[in-house]
Amino acid sequence: MKLAAVVITMGTRPAELSELLRTIATQEGDPIDVVVVGNGVKASELPDLGRARTLDLPENLGIPGGRNRGYELLQKLPAGERPDVILTLDDDGALVGDQVGKRVREAFETEPKLGIVSFRITDPDSGEVQRRHVPRIRVGDPNRSSAVTTFLGGANAVRTALLDQVGGLPDDWFYCHEETDLAWRALDAGWSIEYRADLTLNHPATTPSRHATYNRLVARNRVWLAKRNLPWALVPVYLGVWTALTLVRMRGDRAALRAWWGGFVEGWRTPAGPRQPMRWRTVWRMGRLGRPPVI
Repeated sequence: MKLAAVVITMGTRPAELSELLRTIATQEGDPIDVVVVGNGVKASELPDLGRARTLDLPENLGIPGGRNRGYELLQKLPAGERPDVILTLDDDGALVGDQVGKRVREAFETEPKLGIVSFRITDPDSGEVQRRHVPRIRVGDPNRSSAVTTFLGGANAVRTALLDQVGGLPDDWFYCHEETDLAWRALDAGWSIEYRADLTLNHPATTPSRHATYNRLVARNRVWLAKRNLPWALVPVYLGVWTALTLVRMRGDRAALRAWWGGFVEGWRTPAGPRQPMRWRTVWRMGRLGRPPVI
């Protein structure tokens, strides 16, 4: 089973990127083909990239757009070079140990309908696993693996056949919820998703709200997510639950609420892209996995 990896970068973390590439290169087994995508920068001019392929994008296409360009480059490779599974890794992460590649191969070889694997993400200094990095409502023990309904965007592996079938990430979302959109389409197509605690990426602990546009995009893209993927009967339920949660979480922060509300309205007023509502049996399946698409 041939592995490849896509890493997008804005060129601001050269030391961290070099360390990530080192940890990829030292994985046991056949070499992992790496594509470094320069999101608005010339990746081809960055130092210490080793044997990685580079792809220069003239503008920053956001996280999903940049990753999609990397996926597409790998999907178009000749049959002998085309990967079976593509790892997606943040440029300031680092794989822990030299067995990650071997375990990824074993996971996908063992289960033919396994479509996506989400890695455990730990802070390199404290060893902490942030709650938001475990894709379960009831997080429980972050060192426990399980079937899940979504995955972490900067620490995962996806089967190339899944991308061929359902497409990549939603190109124009820029940031927020693009992984859930892909996950829901994958589940509806019959693929499974697993959180694997034995596959670890070290990554500094952060908060998503550090991005200036976070509150607007998180609201806009959640509306788009619902409009694209849910049966119409579930759209108001899903968005109603998240609106209530947001009002509780942001109470007292008028600036954040104002930005969030602007994004929410924008999501309704603008097209979300092709609509393909999931089947009710997928809704039932997600419920059995502990996360029905109303939460």
